[in-house]
Amino acid sequence: MNLASDSLSVLPVSGQIVAAFGRQYLVEITNGEILSCVLRGKKSGAVCGDQVQVKHTTVGQGVIEAISPRDTLIYRSNTIRKKLIAANITQIIIVISAVPSFDEDLVNRCLVTAENQNIKALIVLNKTDLINPTRAVLPKLLLYQKIGYTLLQLSAEKDITPLLPYLQGHLNVLVGQSGMGKSTLINALIPDADRATAKISSTLDSGRHTTTHTQLYHLDKNTHIIDSPGIQEFGLHHMSNTDLAWGFIEFHPHIGRCKFSDCLHTNEPDCALERATQENKIDPRRLGFYRKLIAYKM
Repeated sequence: MNLASDSLSVLPVSGQIVAAFGRQYLVEITNGEILSCVLRGKKSGAVCGDQVQVKHTTVGQGVIEAISPRDTLIYRSNTIRKKLIAANITQIIIVISAVPSFDEDLVNRCLVTAENQNIKALIVLNKTDLINPTRAVLPKLLLYQKIGYTLLQLSAEKDITPLLPYLQGHLNVLVGQSGMGKSTLINALIPDADRATAKISSTLDSGRHTTTHTQLYHLDKNTHIIDSPGIQEFGLHHMSNTDLAWGFIEFHPHIGRCKFSDCLHTNEPDCALERATQENKIDPRRLGFYRKLIAYKM
C-alpha cells in the first residue's frame, strides 16, 4: 500500500478506517493510499471498519470529515462508558481455547451481541493440539452446536485452512480473551501481519506497537478480518431487558407466553422460560447466563 501522496485532494474522498488508536486512525482511501487521520473538531466515536469521508491536510495525513451510516456496530458498555470495537461487520468470530480457561459467560455475551446486530456468529475452539484439555471442555461447548451455532475446532499453529471457508465474503471481527491465540490465528491467515503493523507504527511515528488497537486486514476483495485487543469482560448495559432475552435464540419460541407481559424471566410465577427449562427445551446453563445479565443491569 502506498503511504505517500503524490498530490493533495481539495475535496473529501471516501475511505475506510483500517486501524484505530484512541483518537488517531489510519484510513485507506479508494486509491489504496493510507492516511494518518484525526476526527474533525472534538468529535469522537470512529471505529475500525467505518466508512468515512476524509480530506488531505498534508502528505500522508488527513482529517475525517464525516462517518457514513453503519450497518452494524459492535461495542461493549457498563454504567459509565462504552467501548467501540468494530463497525459494518457481518460475522463475529469468538476465539476460545481450553488453555488458558475461557469464560463461558463472555461467550454468551458475544452471542447476544451477534443476535442484537443480526450478524453471524462463529465459535472457534483453538489449540486443539492440546488434546486432553480440549477433550475436557468439548462436552460443555456442544450445547452451542445443539442450539444452532457453528463450533469449529482447529489449531492455528498447525493448520488454519478449516477456518478459511467460513471467512469468505464477510467483514469478520475476532473477539476473545487474552491468551486464546487470536494473534497466532491472524499471523497464520496473514503472514505479513507483523510487517503491516510495523508499517503502521512507522506511519504514526509511535514506536513499537502494542495490542491495544484494532486493525483490519484484507484477505481478498470481498473478505476482510478485524483483529481486536483481548477482552476480559463484555458489558451489555446498553441493551434493554427485551433485547437481552431475544439475544438467546432458543428463547424465541417461548417469549410472550409468560403469565405477565412484563416478565423478566427471573423469579416471576408461571414464566414460560422457566417452564421450557423444566421441560428440557432450554438448557439451565443458558437461562442462568441470561439471569446473570439481568442481575448485572438491576
